[in-house]
Amino acid sequence: MGSVQRQASSGSDSDPRLGVADDERKRKRMESNRESARRSRMRRQKQLEDLVGEMGRLQQANAQLVASINAAAQKYAEVESANNVLRAQTMELTDRLRSLNSVLEIVEVVSGLAIDIPEIPDPLMKPWEIPRPIHPIMASADMFEF
Repeated sequence: MGSVQRQASSGSDSDPRLGVADDERKRKRMESNRESARRSRMRRQKQLEDLVGEMGRLQQANAQLVASINAAAQKYAEVESANNVLRAQTMELTDRLRSLNSVLEIVEVVSGLAIDIPEIPDPLMKPWEIPRPIHPIMASADMFEF
């Protein structure tokens, strides 16, 4: 760094103590500035270390969130696949029931007996009308953990 030298005033030539006092003040100011710069560098270094630590924690939290999202997406795909299987089974069983009902209608016509043939609800069109069990289905909290 460049230093700035002050021109000594005409009065300081006669008293050498004033130059010594100026030099002492200048030395103390430079020392104070050096100390201030050192503290500033230390503060910046600590801020940098804090930010690097926070970045590491955020990256770890982000990785955990990504893993959780991936697990949820996998679970969703499994449930959707199982749901598709159940839908296909429902359709197959509905077709079988229709066939059995048609057999019952033939038996009713041939035998002349009155047979109570229930109407078959369309489970895919009105799922709220599907007969449900009387007892509620119990679920545990751990079946929803990912």
